[in-house]
Amino acid sequence: MKELPENFYAGDLFGETIQAENASEEHPGTAYLPGLAICATASLAAMWLADHYGFPLILLGLLFGLALSFASEDGRTHAGLDFAARHGLRLGIVVLGLQITVMQVAALGWLAFAGLALVMLAAFGSAIMASRLIGEGREAGVLAGGATAICGASAALALYGIIGPRRLDPTRFSIVLVGVAMASAIAMTVYPVLAQILGLSDAQAGFLIGASVHDVAQAIGAGFSFSDPAGADATIVKLARVAMLAPIVALVAIWLGRSDDGQSEQPLWRKIAVPWFILGFLALVGVNSMIEVPLAVRENGLTLSKTLLLLAVTAAAMRSRLALLLEAGLKPLVPVFAATLASFVTALAVATLMLE
Repeated sequence: MKELPENFYAGDLFGETIQAENASEEHPGTAYLPGLAICATASLAAMWLADHYGFPLILLGLLFGLALSFASEDGRTHAGLDFAARHGLRLGIVVLGLQITVMQVAALGWLAFAGLALVMLAAFGSAIMASRLIGEGREAGVLAGGATAICGASAALALYGIIGPRRLDPTRFSIVLVGVAMASAIAMTVYPVLAQILGLSDAQAGFLIGASVHDVAQAIGAGFSFSDPAGADATIVKLARVAMLAPIVALVAIWLGRSDDGQSEQPLWRKIAVPWFILGFLALVGVNSMIEVPLAVRENGLTLSKTLLLLAVTAAAMRSRLALLLEAGLKPLVPVFAATLASFVTALAVATLMLE
């Protein structure tokens, strides 16, 4: 197999990869096996630990991927790792649409939805501001703010496809994923306790948790740890945030431009073009809203979505270089925690002032 150039990195998960001209050749099927095999093995290990010890699944996949990043020094793993990173993300986001209906979003009511919009704006605004204050640039702020405001790692992956590795290097992307997973795990444990201490009602606690915990499974689990009614409310609020993935990705594409090659002059239709997998996500939301999808199908769909996203995160981490992680330091984490704090404070204010 022809060796890929040193600067090859399939970091743009929309498939608009940075690669040399000779890297566009099709790979034989067997070329994918080494990378896919090692990525699948690491993902299975992460699943086992998450199932038996309760660790956050995406964080484990990311850490296993970083620990095995030396494997990507062998060019034979590149094709499989890049395939898992790109297509795992795309299909995982599409299947996530089975968890949401238009009716669930509408059931929030306009007051709660307005409050949720404030929480998301606070997360975006604080992340962008913090990023600029520490000299990381707006792209790092958009990535951290979007991951915090919408649905954690899957939102980060989708937004990184818009931003691209030329505007934000893969190392900083990996650090943001670590920060989002850490912040979500802490929030899942702490927020229900704080809600109890503050004497919040079921509706208030459900909104607080659903609006400010990043990961979908952790938000739902934290809501039900408070009470069953709070868990139901947290589920609807969290899924409403996930439903904003497509429009926010489209708006970010318009703002930043789909191309990351520094060219600002693009036709309008190029800027507003939405990738096929975002359209697929919306299509499944529509199907799930119009017909009653069997519970088993939705449960299996959630498992499949999490598995595909785990593969994508693990593969992307394996393509990162740990030496660059050390060089980047902890600065990329600042926007993540600024957005996390802002979303919690805003969600708490909305819950106590606007909801009964």
